[in-house]
Amino acid sequence: KMVGIVPCGGNADGLDRGSSRVMAKKTIRTIPQERTPIPVQAPKERVNNFAEVALGYGLDDALNECERCLMCPEAACIAGCPVSINIPEFIAKVIEKDFRGAYDVIGDANLLPAICGRVCPQEDQCEGVCPVGDTLEPVAIGRLERWVGDLAIEKGWTNVPYIEPNGYRIGIVGSGPAGVACAADMAKAGCDVTVYEAFHKPGGVLRYGIPDFRLPNEVIDAEMANLTRLGVRIECNTLVGRLFTIEQMIDEMGYDAVFVGTGAGTPRFMDIPGEFLNGVLSANELLTRCNLMGAGDFPKHDTPLHLGKHLAVIGSGNTAMDAMRVPLRLGAEKVSCVYRRTKAESPARDEEIEHAEEEGIEFHWLTAPGEILGDDDGNVRGMRCIRMELGEPDESGRRRPVPLEGSEFEFEADMVVYAIGTSANPIIGQTSKLKLNKWGYIETDDNLATSMAGVYAGGDIVTGGATVILAMGAGRKAAHGMKAYLGIRDTDAIYDPEPEETTTPLFGIDPKEKNFSQLRLAD
Repeated sequence: KMVGIVPCGGNADGLDRGSSRVMAKKTIRTIPQERTPIPVQAPKERVNNFAEVALGYGLDDALNECERCLMCPEAACIAGCPVSINIPEFIAKVIEKDFRGAYDVIGDANLLPAICGRVCPQEDQCEGVCPVGDTLEPVAIGRLERWVGDLAIEKGWTNVPYIEPNGYRIGIVGSGPAGVACAADMAKAGCDVTVYEAFHKPGGVLRYGIPDFRLPNEVIDAEMANLTRLGVRIECNTLVGRLFTIEQMIDEMGYDAVFVGTGAGTPRFMDIPGEFLNGVLSANELLTRCNLMGAGDFPKHDTPLHLGKHLAVIGSGNTAMDAMRVPLRLGAEKVSCVYRRTKAESPARDEEIEHAEEEGIEFHWLTAPGEILGDDDGNVRGMRCIRMELGEPDESGRRRPVPLEGSEFEFEADMVVYAIGTSANPIIGQTSKLKLNKWGYIETDDNLATSMAGVYAGGDIVTGGATVILAMGAGRKAAHGMKAYLGIRDTDAIYDPEPEETTTPLFGIDPKEKNFSQLRLAD
């Protein structure tokens, strides 16, 4: 019996835009009350392999979880998504078992659904504003996005629209999330796009910063291939700023616009005694050596890691969780987390902390290192730490850790890994005239344009360390700005949603759109 209708796309008649879909009205009481669990590898098994921990939904799981969506007329989850995926629409397509349609809906906004479904912090974004979460656990939007993305990879689905070349050449520096998103939008607009990547494989932080047990390389390869299907060229082993500069890209190489998405890959340290001992390294180095250079497979790969038996990782973000769980799989006997605040203040996803605890990671909350201790040969033998308590909130909004007088103690470790954040990649700033802020990040305006005409930037190199999906959102925003700069028609970016009443349409076209033909003079 039909008890009511709700619009999936926000139309008052309850019909989806361009369709005849009518759906029964849902309430908190009528939807499945429990969030559909995702199967995972058992902890004792997974610590011995790099296979994926979370195994993903099956069809029945996905269909059950979709039924928990209320199909809100004004869906807060869309606004909560940095790339504005029409979440109720793709969920409705899954309910109808139009799985290809669901992928098409996601693909309009996101080229990397299988990746984002795995690693994005949906609990702080789309799921964080889901009304179901006010009473029950929110709809598992990330798990559903992953399921659709994985199905697309399995079926070989791609979304390659008709592209009319416009003659513009675009250079993208960095093949991470921001660069990929910008490249895709510019290619769809008809531009000739080339992406330059410093490493020997594309993907940026997706490949070198996240281990296989969270994001398998096969998934990265499959979704990066969608970029090349749009006609984008990816040039690896190309370090912009050393082989050529941003200025040369504009002046000598003939690029009409350039996007810089190099990320914030410079590790931070604490400037405490002992940081130059053998056995001290950053999480960036550890993860890059293992993820991209095969250090865990030494001597088959010639990138040794010299892994310690007892590792101490300083920090408690997602990168710290990865830096702890990788050595555990490589044979470390004991791995500990040292963090100066409590578990409640940890920036890592709850799921990542839970998985780390299940795998046997030891957590030392309210503990701060003050000195790294070495032996007579200059190797790490431990740390001198101090207990902390939480005081008043600091500028981040979290309670400030305050040392407890007389609580110093020694902590045994033969390797110390720093995972306390990153700073701006300095190469672009050192080799170009782009204006930087006081922290070394590239300064941009609201459209992500830099101080150099035709050059845009976005992602971590502008904001500092953030999330994959936020970087993708920045890449898409920069693409809007680049299209406006080049005069490429992009209604959402440079034209009003409705024509002004004072203007008279010319052949039904708003005069502000101009629609000039591009002319190039022969030499």
